[in-house]
Amino acid sequence: MADDIVIRADGLGKKYVIGHAAERERYVALRDVMARGARAAWRKTADVLRGRALIGGDTTEEFWALRDVSFEVKRGEVLGIIGRNGAGKSTLLKVLSRITEPSEGRVTIRGRVASLLEVGTGFHPELTGRENIYLNGAVLGMTRAEIRRKFDEIVAFAEVEKFLDTPVKRYSSGMYVRLAFAVAAHLEPEILVVDEVLAVGDAEFQKKCINKMDGIRRSGRTVLFVTHHLPTVLSLTSAAMVLERGRVAYRGSVSDALSKYLHQGEDQKTMIGRQIEISAALEGADFAAGAAFRVRFDVMLRGPLAEPRLGIGINDASGSRISTLFSETARVLPAVAAGNALHFQIVTEPVRFAPGILSFKLALAERGEDIETYEDTLQLVVPEYSPFVQPARSRPRGSVLVTSRIEFHEAVH
Repeated sequence: MADDIVIRADGLGKKYVIGHAAERERYVALRDVMARGARAAWRKTADVLRGRALIGGDTTEEFWALRDVSFEVKRGEVLGIIGRNGAGKSTLLKVLSRITEPSEGRVTIRGRVASLLEVGTGFHPELTGRENIYLNGAVLGMTRAEIRRKFDEIVAFAEVEKFLDTPVKRYSSGMYVRLAFAVAAHLEPEILVVDEVLAVGDAEFQKKCINKMDGIRRSGRTVLFVTHHLPTVLSLTSAAMVLERGRVAYRGSVSDALSKYLHQGEDQKTMIGRQIEISAALEGADFAAGAAFRVRFDVMLRGPLAEPRLGIGINDASGSRISTLFSETARVLPAVAAGNALHFQIVTEPVRFAPGILSFKLALAERGEDIETYEDTLQLVVPEYSPFVQPARSRPRGSVLVTSRIEFHEAVH
């Protein structure tokens, strides 16, 4: 393995055997119940003798949570792992953290690994906050000297100074997760594995969590990061991997991975409502910050519209409205008969959007009254780097890049 490769997975697979209960008839004879019980007892006895796990249910089925997963992670790389629920993200992290054994393939890891998979694992409700800091730190792999050295920093980060000697069973849920994350976030491993732990606490504490993760990123440590919060992936990670049904669907740049994830299984998005059917698609292959863009909406009507009007809202990743476009600003639309289609095309002037995720909200109205409204009719990823965005020491914040220059004058006394 090359010197700069710290994680290598080759043909990784994880298989589970799941049980299913047979559909019960309304009336069952006693002999059928006894026969089923005998078959189940025989199967469980055979599983015990062969060293297999006991599976409940009348029938069993093999389920591959991961299959043929191969990838490499370099030292200092921050890899975002994204995918739909059930894609195998958490299973992959558990295999990499040596919590569960793979069914096939192998993983080679260089360096000390720490995992933030479930916030609060290792906490004891009867122990105080002070005692749980030492207990949880030991569970996560910290030495007593490390915990003692970072104790004040952990307490300050969690903001639980007043309740250090109170049993954690009396903590609120917010205090509990703050303390748990504070302990886990102050680990100093070579490789950090993180699974959806930034969605804890209130908004202010989430900012602290993200800033802490950003500090870990800038320190040069290797991080594997799973989250459904895509703006965080865009801001914290240097590369991304998309999992789909237990397999690697894409491994490469963050912006391309987000585009792949947002449009998994579809070339264009179609939404069917009570009155209309909408198809939305981006015209052209690429979407770059600072460029004009063209979006097409095809609307199929199920009923006639006398005065159709279209409103399109452009939102950033947080859901805040950036701009709203209305069809009547161009011209009044004519009446449309039932069964006909309306074709809308938005062509903008060049807009300097900051790297991030844009979503379109579409509303169709008649005589000022909404008929159908759709959130996230189309989602676009503005890539991190493009000819319109000059590389800078700090990544741009906000939704729009403002062209400006800073002037200053030194006053001489």
